[in-house]
Amino acid sequence: MKPVTLILAAALMLPSSFSFASETANTLSEQEQKDGWVLLFDGSTTDGWTGTRTEGFPEIGWVVENGELVVLPAPGDANHSGGDIITTQEYKNFELSLEFKLAEGSNSGIKYFMDPNLLKEKGSALGLEYSILDDAAHPDAKQGVAGNRTQGSLYDLIPAGITLEPEKIKQMNKPIGEWNQARIVVKGGNVQHWLNGIRVLDFKRGSPSFRALVANSKYAGKENFGEWKSTPILLQDHGDRVAFRNVKIRKLEMTRKKP
Repeated sequence: MKPVTLILAAALMLPSSFSFASETANTLSEQEQKDGWVLLFDGSTTDGWTGTRTEGFPEIGWVVENGELVVLPAPGDANHSGGDIITTQEYKNFELSLEFKLAEGSNSGIKYFMDPNLLKEKGSALGLEYSILDDAAHPDAKQGVAGNRTQGSLYDLIPAGITLEPEKIKQMNKPIGEWNQARIVVKGGNVQHWLNGIRVLDFKRGSPSFRALVANSKYAGKENFGEWKSTPILLQDHGDRVAFRNVKIRKLEMTRKKP
């Protein structure tokens, strides 16, 4: 008998449809509900979220306004603001979708598969990060290696869009002040980052190539980095204004080849 192997479902390779229409923000269509989508932000409360450095949701640094979950600008670094927030639930195989809007010069990120032992320590938790950044105005875009800190990148590890044609690269980012859509798909070790409907990178957690990238990054020496089995979803407070909406997730099932 051949060993049972896990394969990616076809849905992993297909972009989700998305809309920037404000009148449908923070709602799920009937089809989305059938497909298993669940809202992580209802547009009016912070239910389902907690701070990484606080008991409950931070009392400063974050607000809900106009159907948006907003991290506010703060003096100094993120340690003087409300801090990062995470979902109270954890996920293993999932598709996460959200819209974000940057202010000029802003920096943030979506983190997943963080080191659970570091979530309550001072500073930002270490984990895989979907970079959210004003590439034109924030200096971090020019740091790292080959653009691996730019928007949509796997922060400090894999640049977004390096295999795309120039025309596709131009389409990746919306202008500052407009809504962008981020999408992260995790199926076993396989991960994809999507930006505004364009798949900008993919990688396999725990693979030799992934571990080599980690060993040559700021995460070198961090045991099991990015390889935990489950994770909450983290939105980063970097002391800059960023708005989020249409934050939703669905659990994905693994399919098995017949023996």
